[in-house]
Order: sequence, then structure tokens, then C-alpha cells
Amino acid sequence: MPLALALYEPDIAQNAGTLARLCGCLGLPLHIIEPAGFPVGDAGFRRAGMDYLDRATIRRHASFAAFEAWRRDEGRRLVLATTRGALPYTAFAFAGDDVLLLGRESAGVPEAVHEGADARIVIPLVAGARSINVALAGAMILGEALRQVGSA
Repeated sequence: MPLALALYEPDIAQNAGTLARLCGCLGLPLHIIEPAGFPVGDAGFRRAGMDYLDRATIRRHASFAAFEAWRRDEGRRLVLATTRGALPYTAFAFAGDDVLLLGRESAGVPEAVHEGADARIVIPLVAGARSINVALAGAMILGEALRQVGSA
């Protein structure tokens, strides 16, 4: 089971498409937890993913509960990227079958999802900066995870 990326109710089609393209290029599955703030597969999503969407393995989950049922059945650890995390992503020990969860661009994840994560990691930012683009965050963290597990 390779590393996987999951998007919690993504708001912006272009970010989701960019991450689908990244996953397609890296051979990693992408899980989209619905509802999304756009029709999955809309023009913005396709434009950002370009012709790489054909390479991407995208699995849609109707809800977080459905995603959690899948994840628990698979026995995979949930690693949440959050501005409220205490451990920098570069100090976290990734496993080869982790699922990295990115929250909504507008609101992150609800408290119940936050509390249910097996680990919460953060990208350290300079004072006064709130967050970076979710697609950039996903790329940074996946790059580190792949480096650690020897799949880069």
C-alpha cells in the first residue's frame, strides 16, 4: 500500500486538480472526501490536472464517515496537516502506508476530525503568516514523506 493523499471537502477545483496531477505523476492514490465545493471533474479541476488526470487513481468518499470506514478497514494511519499541529512535518516519522489528510482551504477540518487523527503535523511558518496554499503544502509534505520511506 503506497502513501496516499486525502482532501477533506476541498473548496477549490484548481487546488484539487493540481494535487490529482501530483498524485498521478508520483503514482499515489488521491482520496476526495465529499462534499466538495465544486463538481469533481469540472473544468477548473480538469484544467489544473491537465492530461495527467488519466494517470491519477482518484477515489471519492461520500462522507468523512465513509472515508474513515475505508481507512480503518485498511489499517492505515491518518496524518493531518494542520496549522494547529505541534510537530513539524520534517520531524515526523512517516510510514509507507500513511494517509496524509489536507483540510478545506476555507476552514480546515472540524474538531472531531482533528481529534480523530493519529498524528497532527505542521509546516512551520514565519510569525504572522497563517498558512500556505493547500496544493503547495501537500507537495511539500508528500515530498518529505516519500524521501523518508525511500520512494522519492
